[in-house]
Amino acid sequence: MDLENICYKVTEIAREVGGFIRQEKDKISTEIIESKGLHDFVTYVDKEAELRIVNKLMNLVPNAGFIVEENTSTEAGNVYNWVVDPLDGTTNFIHGISPFAISIALLENDDVVLGVVYEISLHECFYAWKGSKAFLNGNEIRVSETAHVEDSLISTGFPYYDFKRMPEFLQSLDYFMRNSHGVRRLGSAATDLAYVACGRFSAFYEYSLSPWDVAAGALLVEQAGGKVSDFKGKRNYIFGKEIIASGAKVYTEFFEDVNKFMVK
Repeated sequence: MDLENICYKVTEIAREVGGFIRQEKDKISTEIIESKGLHDFVTYVDKEAELRIVNKLMNLVPNAGFIVEENTSTEAGNVYNWVVDPLDGTTNFIHGISPFAISIALLENDDVVLGVVYEISLHECFYAWKGSKAFLNGNEIRVSETAHVEDSLISTGFPYYDFKRMPEFLQSLDYFMRNSHGVRRLGSAATDLAYVACGRFSAFYEYSLSPWDVAAGALLVEQAGGKVSDFKGKRNYIFGKEIIASGAKVYTEFFEDVNKFMVK
């Protein structure tokens, strides 16, 4: 399989559908926002964007299935599956703030072999495939060289509905706010991971996530020289609902800090 060629075609799809999302941004009103659950919103833009992405991806990898947020396709593949979030950061989008992004990954069994994150507002397309470098709009990117948490800018996300681990999470926030350059919460995990891949953030952690939130971004971080794991240091971050991602030099210290708060 020519992953490089497929990846470039996926970036074209992301840019095209991103253009659609961008042109619809000013048409959003409260009357057309649906709620899928507590603090979990969806609009016609999410659904239409996903449908457009799915229809275009169908022809790229024969017999590939789909794992998608808005359920426009429910057919799983035996080996290959596209993992798609058509609009990561919907809450940002409906309030007219950035970032919000398209995230597209290709799984071969449980291994991510291709990832594209397109941050729509800034026209920034991050992409990589297994064995490649990581790129932003054609330029190679690398993770931060920061070696210590005290010198790191850290990103995280807040849960929308799963608050069972909030006491531990708030303890971790308190620690990182006191012992790093600061903590940021953008509202788009896909963008957070892309920013780790290009060195804007030194590290990222979050729980209560779905595969489409993290699959593409996790590959970007690894191909940019970083490390990714779950909170226990294992590789169950695609379906395990928790993730740590950072530059390679700071990973061990950052992992130990997250682990001591989030694993009981």
